[in-house]
Amino acid sequence: MVIRRALVTGATGGLGRTLVPLLVTAGYDVRATGRDVAIGATLGVPFVRADLVNDRLDGLVEGIDCIFHLAALSSQWGRPAAFEAANVAATRRLLAAARGACARRFVFTSTPSIYAASRDRLDLTERDPAAQPFANDYAATKYAAERIVLDACDGAMATVAIRPRAIVGPHDSVLLPRLMRAARSGRVRLPRGGTALIEITDARDVAAALIAADTMDAAVGKVFNIAGGQPRELRELLRIIFATMQRPLKIEHISTTAAMAAAGLVEGVARLLPGRPEPPLTRYMVKTLGWSQTFDLSAARQMLGWSPTYSPEVAIAHALGKEMADD
Repeated sequence: MVIRRALVTGATGGLGRTLVPLLVTAGYDVRATGRDVAIGATLGVPFVRADLVNDRLDGLVEGIDCIFHLAALSSQWGRPAAFEAANVAATRRLLAAARGACARRFVFTSTPSIYAASRDRLDLTERDPAAQPFANDYAATKYAAERIVLDACDGAMATVAIRPRAIVGPHDSVLLPRLMRAARSGRVRLPRGGTALIEITDARDVAAALIAADTMDAAVGKVFNIAGGQPRELRELLRIIFATMQRPLKIEHISTTAAMAAAGLVEGVARLLPGRPEPPLTRYMVKTLGWSQTFDLSAARQMLGWSPTYSPEVAIAHALGKEMADD
């Protein structure tokens, strides 16, 4: 049996901590890199701390067959230069190092945030255009990096990109924690009363899509939308989360117009404060939670041989450490 050697960047993030053990189970020889040395020590694979923007990367990729590039600055708020460095420059440098090391495949984790707009977008396919202008610097720089990755595809190194939507898992530090903080008081105001359709995606399903992107030749040079396949209203998802935790929740309505105006105001204040702290509400947040975004997964099913496995209920239970019987 030929053992495939993989590098996982961003391995100490929520998705990385799910992908690494699944790669090991699938028979990969895994090397990991990320920001958190303490978490890296718990992964059970060789861990190398590396700064993808500034460090030499030849040693990191030496002997590697496939790079799974998960590392990114994924905040909804920050300075444009920081996003450009972490998401674009780092990806370009890692691609060059991978090519120099004769890696055969480069799998990039992009984002469906490129679609975020002040309108519903249903049954999105990979052919649908990105929103213009982009909702924030994160979306803009991830799209730029995605284009760089796909343009690098050739006979020497195959490249693939995936756009996973609303990832939830036991190591999630973004979606579920943010929703829970917003409802800490037991009540939350949601644009349009939370009627926007959201497709949350179990981290294990996203990891399976990443592995398929390495193994399926039909995927080469392409980008794939990845989602849970079961759109639910945001208010329903919140009720599932809080029922699972046995906590009360009251949902209140706010118009998207009022929410966008409020977000613009607090963003303006945040820009004037020392350190430009992330505001509690942003226009990006309103766009992603106030308008529906659903996906046509035909391309992933046909060319990756991938379909989502886990329902929103099972994904949420798993993320909260309360496994369901059918998991």
